Amino acid sequence: MSKKILLTSVCRPMGPQYGDAPSVGYELLYRQVTRAQGIFSPRTVNVHFGLDYIAENLDAPTVVLQYPSRRELIKELKKGYDYVGVSFIMAVMHKMKETVALIRKYAPDSKIVLGGYGTVLKDDVLKPYADHICREEGVAYFRRLLGEPEIPMPYKHPLIVSWLKVFGWKVSGTGKIFAGLGCPNGCDFCCTSHFFSRKHIKLLPTGQDIYNVVERYFDLDPSLVFLILDEDFLLNKKRAMEFRECVVQGDKRPSIFAFSSIKAISQYKVEEILEMGIDGFWIGYEGTRSNYAKQQGRPVADILTEFREHGITVLTSMIVGFDYQTPEIVAQELDGLMQLKPALGQYLIYGPVPGTPFHERVIKENLLQDVYTSDKDLFYRRADGFRTMMKHPTLSPAQIEDLQRWCFEQDFQRLGPSIYRVLESRFLGYLKLKDSANPVLRQKAEHYARDLRYAYPVFLPGKWLGPNAKIRKWIGDLESRIHVELGRPAFVQRWKSVLAVGAALWTGLTLKLDLFQHPRLQRTAYRLPGKRWSAFELWEEFQKKHPRPDFSVQVELQHAKQQVWMRLEGALSARDAEGLGQRIRDSLARSRSRLVLDLNKLHWDKVEDLRPLREKLAAYRSRIRVVLPRLSAAHPELLLLASMFQHY
Repeated sequence: MSKKILLTSVCRPMGPQYGDAPSVGYELLYRQVTRAQGIFSPRTVNVHFGLDYIAENLDAPTVVLQYPSRRELIKELKKGYDYVGVSFIMAVMHKMKETVALIRKYAPDSKIVLGGYGTVLKDDVLKPYADHICREEGVAYFRRLLGEPEIPMPYKHPLIVSWLKVFGWKVSGTGKIFAGLGCPNGCDFCCTSHFFSRKHIKLLPTGQDIYNVVERYFDLDPSLVFLILDEDFLLNKKRAMEFRECVVQGDKRPSIFAFSSIKAISQYKVEEILEMGIDGFWIGYEGTRSNYAKQQGRPVADILTEFREHGITVLTSMIVGFDYQTPEIVAQELDGLMQLKPALGQYLIYGPVPGTPFHERVIKENLLQDVYTSDKDLFYRRADGFRTMMKHPTLSPAQIEDLQRWCFEQDFQRLGPSIYRVLESRFLGYLKLKDSANPVLRQKAEHYARDLRYAYPVFLPGKWLGPNAKIRKWIGDLESRIHVELGRPAFVQRWKSVLAVGAALWTGLTLKLDLFQHPRLQRTAYRLPGKRWSAFELWEEFQKKHPRPDFSVQVELQHAKQQVWMRLEGALSARDAEGLGQRIRDSLARSRSRLVLDLNKLHWDKVEDLRPLREKLAAYRSRIRVVLPRLSAAHPELLLLASMFQHY
């Protein structure tokens, strides 16, 4: 019989008020990047998406828990699992220990697998809490552990969407694209680079593979924006330019945020980057004298200025606590960065993470603060970038931590809330691109304009509640310039502006009283028999029974939404349509699954051949959504197709 797997994060609640380090929580932006911006901080919950990625690509029945409470985890453990995997980072090792204790008490027969970047710690530290430790790409590891056959990349890609909120309102959904792991740059402090021995693992090997994932997300929701998770996405120019070609030739115009270095970005023209759909970057500014290889290339000032003028928002990360830094040097570096007006800024303390060259140097030269040498648990708990762990040549730990707080506060006071800095960049990009001779860039300008009009209600809270008079005036002036160019807000938008002020004040109250700051449990079952998924094996058999070269069926079980996504590609005859329709009907009859029938890539020379398919499925059309190609006057047969499936 197949093994049964449970994959989980550590338990909630999390945060400094529960004894955790300052940046520990569920949100990268609020806890870390925009931590000084209070009510103006965008909010989004970051899940341990690697757990869902692994679960999607196993054969064994698997359940994923994101941020369970202790009670919710105990309830799940009592259902009985052969293996329980726990994902953690070093700063929550204390919570990992608590989670493992619960597993051993309530599921004593389960084998425990530890994974995530917390496994940079050595076996002598982790072995007391685990039967197995995963320190590699997780899908291959788990399949080998379970005795499942090796599968080639690209793996099946789960569709995971996070929602960005401003003042508690949902403003956009972000589709996560898992393009790669690891980084060859090898910065001495970087855990993610050295965890994979400075190797880059391409989860999506080609540009076409990445674009295919974009298309699937757009089929799910055409309004989504995207985050490409790859440490230095543009470093592999061949793959990036393949992706650009797909975007330019296709009919999808994505809005993408990516991670990249000055070295990688310097290989491209800004027009090429925009043609890929990329309009946001995380770039390591680090320090003006840090001299990392990834900083070689065009001057950072030239890149950030050009990006801002073209509407590309930039999140810059700066490090405090380098050996060469004094308060005066930190102030000079920050001044230089502030003049470039990044949309977002992160300021972390130079820290020695085990497994990195910097950690090796700190241990070799006895530079670790004495308190952390004698208390390893305290070292783990405080390893979040907000504590000074090492001895500095000229600065005390308190001075470095004060400098860090000062940088975050100066960023906010000088440049204002990041949400308005993003809008200003988008506005500059609209002005720059709206009359471009390049149609792709004109479409990007139209995208910027839509974002700006949608954001009209957010300006009133900034004008009333901004951090100081200068910033409040700047927000008002920006609003006026945008209205002149794009039109005045309608009555509904003006009314929403008033509501936004109330929402901002309510956000402040919830933060002060610690209300609604913790996510609910997200539980996703994969290949687990039940009422809704009782026929999941039938859905998976579909693509195996259509080996013809001119027609194929691809089936994706979207466990998080408890629906089946079926793509038909190639030429489908009337006879085959009738047989396929009967098999789909039988599967729907045996389950309560919802079905998305994707007809985007069918051949359209004989639309009438699909009539038997429609008729077979008519009884279940309330559970079926049909995805059709864009209608075009040049293809009147698509109008017939649309009319045929108009009730689906």
